[in-house]
Amino acid sequence: MVAGDGGRTDTGDFGRLLAGYRTAAGLTQEELAAAAGVSLRALGDMERGRTRGPQRRTVRALAAALHLADDRAGALERAAQAGRPRSVRPEPAPVGTPVPVEAPVPVGERPPVGDRGPALRAPAVGEGQSSLALPRDIADFTAREDVLAELVALASEDLPAHPRVVLVSGQPGLGKTAFALHTAHVLAGRFPDGQLSLNLGAMSAQPLSAHDALGQVLRALGVPDAAVPVGAEERAGLYRALVRERRLLLVLDDAADEGQVRPLLPGSGPTMTIVTSRNLLPGLESVRRLSLDVLTAAEAADLLARIAGRERIGAAPDTTAELARLCGYLPLALRIAGQRLVARPQQTVAHLVRQLAAEENRLDLLQTGDLAIRPAFDLSYRRLPAESRLVLRRSALTAGPDFSAAVAAAHTGLPEVRTELLLEQLADAGLVQALGADRYRLHDLIRLCAGERLAVDETAEEVAQARDRAARLLLGRTVACGLRFDPEHAEDGTGTAEAAQWLEREHPDWLAALHHARRTGLHREVIDTAEAVHWFSDRLMSWGIWEEVFQLSVDAARALGDRQAEAVHVNYLAWTYVTCLHRYRQGIELAAEGLRLAQELGDREQQGWALVYLSTGLRRLERHHEALDSIQRAADAFAGIDNRSAAIGRLVALRVTANCLRESGRPEEAADTRRRVLAGAMELVERRPSPPMHLLAAMTAHELGLDRAALKHWPAAEAAYRQALVHYEEAGRPDSMTKTLTELGTALIEQGRAEEARELLTEALSGLGEDSRTDPDTRRPLGRGPVRP
Repeated sequence: MVAGDGGRTDTGDFGRLLAGYRTAAGLTQEELAAAAGVSLRALGDMERGRTRGPQRRTVRALAAALHLADDRAGALERAAQAGRPRSVRPEPAPVGTPVPVEAPVPVGERPPVGDRGPALRAPAVGEGQSSLALPRDIADFTAREDVLAELVALASEDLPAHPRVVLVSGQPGLGKTAFALHTAHVLAGRFPDGQLSLNLGAMSAQPLSAHDALGQVLRALGVPDAAVPVGAEERAGLYRALVRERRLLLVLDDAADEGQVRPLLPGSGPTMTIVTSRNLLPGLESVRRLSLDVLTAAEAADLLARIAGRERIGAAPDTTAELARLCGYLPLALRIAGQRLVARPQQTVAHLVRQLAAEENRLDLLQTGDLAIRPAFDLSYRRLPAESRLVLRRSALTAGPDFSAAVAAAHTGLPEVRTELLLEQLADAGLVQALGADRYRLHDLIRLCAGERLAVDETAEEVAQARDRAARLLLGRTVACGLRFDPEHAEDGTGTAEAAQWLEREHPDWLAALHHARRTGLHREVIDTAEAVHWFSDRLMSWGIWEEVFQLSVDAARALGDRQAEAVHVNYLAWTYVTCLHRYRQGIELAAEGLRLAQELGDREQQGWALVYLSTGLRRLERHHEALDSIQRAADAFAGIDNRSAAIGRLVALRVTANCLRESGRPEEAADTRRRVLAGAMELVERRPSPPMHLLAAMTAHELGLDRAALKHWPAAEAAYRQALVHYEEAGRPDSMTKTLTELGTALIEQGRAEEARELLTEALSGLGEDSRTDPDTRRPLGRGPVRP
């Protein structure tokens, strides 16, 4: 039913009132004309306002045909008596109160046809005719060309099968509203029946209800107060009827949920609706979804240039790039930074960068006037349930650029399944980015905001307990995964792929946990963790973390006064400097320190490993005579020790010897020595075919190929390289084959098999640059000695 007017009707509203009552009754003009006994043309003239004042009996016939209640019939009669009103410009309406649009149809303009409802003119920007008129466009709007082109194409459809509804979603500060309004201005010419913008106020204390939103839109479309239905369903029905055949563009900004939006969507026709929301609104059906992301580095620089001036920004490209990074490439933050520069013409870009570099001040600096990052986050944060706020706050404690639900759960203290569900809900709310494969990410500025809430909403004791719990859980998992690569613990390769994946993906968090354990005095946990992952370090020796890991374990051993652990971990640190960092002189110094500690302890095995690292560093400095002397001493130290580590050590000592021999021009002796190493490696593989043992065999076979290549024994070199490839596969390290494939290609070319070599080298080339960690020539020693010394 259509709502009454409370006894008041503005003059000139008869046509609109009649059309509203007819539409609400679900009648076409033809049906009403037949029921009331009036001509179709006369009815059309009345609804279009061309009839000044129909006779009373005509009005009564229309009211009867419409089954109007007395108050509505009276309103219709009063409107007819008033006749056509004078053209009076309305007084400006209070903010938030739509003003009915006076819309007489100019001569020659196409009249309404069928049941299109009352005549409508697009509310023109700047006329003050409607509070729903589009706000002004932003002159320096930047980027988003691809998604804009997508919407232009969508708007260009002449006969869309369904009403076009676009949902623009994303985290706070992405410029969703600016994009929607810019798009509306670009598309305005394609929607001659009107362009309207309505703020649904999701982030306000009281979001606009669908009922009130429909009322505002109906009034903006020219429906008088008296004709606006009372119920939300009736209002939605009237709205759908009014826009059924109209080319109208409606921007619904800052939507809270599906229930707020769904009644405002047309049922059919050419209308286009653009909805913006921080929430994904996953329950909204049949919509085109556009998820905005942060800007690229180039787009961010362009936006800063448009705001602060191209000459100023262009003069400092590197500093501008750093400014964009500190702003997280977030449009709102970039705009604030640009406006700060505009307001301070004497300030350099470098000065602002120095200010923003301090994380504790960044959010305070990213506000200017009524633009600010912190309130944009706080509005969303306050609307979250308590558990979701907890997960968001504690996610700020994670160390990596992204994290898993399991890592987040370690910090929240909630079950992993529950934490994952809450992370998904935060992703729907636009506060966390779901990356797939159980990975989540916080934008840098949201992380800062969440960290602030952590300090405000939780006590220092609660935060400390969360950090302690997470550290213990993460280090426990790290030890379990690391031991999968220890031949003394891992009988086969079962579970190594999953363990490696976890250690690689979560290394920022378990490394942060290791630092936390060292700071809080959990020295034994630090040592145990470093001991567990030293086998795993063979796989990823180019990582920059091993210096941190083993320096922490050395410091922990010294803090405990554990000289045995100190000797072991000083040796690990020596390996890091020699093999990972290629800082040979420092590595030699550390190896000498490890040797001294081991000698004082009478630990022959650790003496052997210290001498291995010492000889490796000397060899890298081309001090082959000294290297050979040291490696012979290492072999003597390992002799007579009956354990797997010493057995590997003896093989490593032989490998160092073979490398020194080849590099000093004695390839035949090198090949003979290497064959003994390979035989020993194959024996270890037969006894316990674990990935580390296969990796030792693969690298030794690769080096045997190098020895034979130095002798120009190409068929024998080819055989060795192919043997290495088999063991790389068995070790689960197909990404380590690039160097071997390259050398194999050379061996094939030397044998006149160029086409076969081309295929192999193409395969090798595709792997180059993917992971420099795979080069056997820089591979870390297995166990406590270098596999490729």
